[in-house]
Amino acid sequence: MAAKNLPHHLQKKAILYGTGGAIVLRFLMAAAVVWLLQIPYLKTVGAILLVLIGIKLIGADDDENIHVEAKDSLFAAVRTIIAADALMSLDNVLGIVGATGGHLGLLVLGMMISVPIIIFGSTIVIKIMNRFPILVYIGGAILGWAAGGMLATDPYFPYGKGNETVIQGILVAVTLAGGFLWKKRNDRKQKARK
Repeated sequence: MAAKNLPHHLQKKAILYGTGGAIVLRFLMAAAVVWLLQIPYLKTVGAILLVLIGIKLIGADDDENIHVEAKDSLFAAVRTIIAADALMSLDNVLGIVGATGGHLGLLVLGMMISVPIIIFGSTIVIKIMNRFPILVYIGGAILGWAAGGMLATDPYFPYGKGNETVIQGILVAVTLAGGFLWKKRNDRKQKARK
C-alpha cells in the first residue's frame, strides 16, 4: 500500500528495500527485547503483554483494518514500510522471544521461520485461520503458555520457582477466556451495528 503511488519501476524496489529494512529491524528488536528482559520484573511485564496479545489475537474484530498511506517517493515508501512493520511486528518479536526463552539460537531460528511466513505467506495463513478458526485459539494458547514461562522464570517473581506448569496453565486459561469474552463482545457490537 505504501508503494502504490510510485512509478511501476520503483514499486518493486520500495517493497524489496522496505522488506529488507523490516527484517533487519525485527532482528534488532529481538536482540533489544532479549537484552531488556534482564531488567527486574520486565519478564513479568512481557508476560502480561503476551497474554494481552493472545487475547487480542483470539478476540480480534473481523473488521479491523490497517490503513497505510501511499507515498510518492521511494525513500518515503521504504520508510513507511519499515515503520509500519515495526509497529505491527512488536507482538511477533515478543512472542518469539517469549517462546524461545531468550535462547539466541532458537530466537534466530524462530525469526528465520516467522519472517518469511509473515512476509510471503500472510494471506495464505489468514485463509487457513479463517477456514480453521481453532488455530486462532491454539495460537492464543501458545502465547499464554509462553507468557507463563516468562513469568515463572522472572527471578523477581516470588511464586515462579517450582510452579512453572501451574503458572503456564493459568495464563493459558486467562488468555483463552479473555479472548473468548472479547470475541463475544465484538460479535455483539457487530450485531448492534447491523
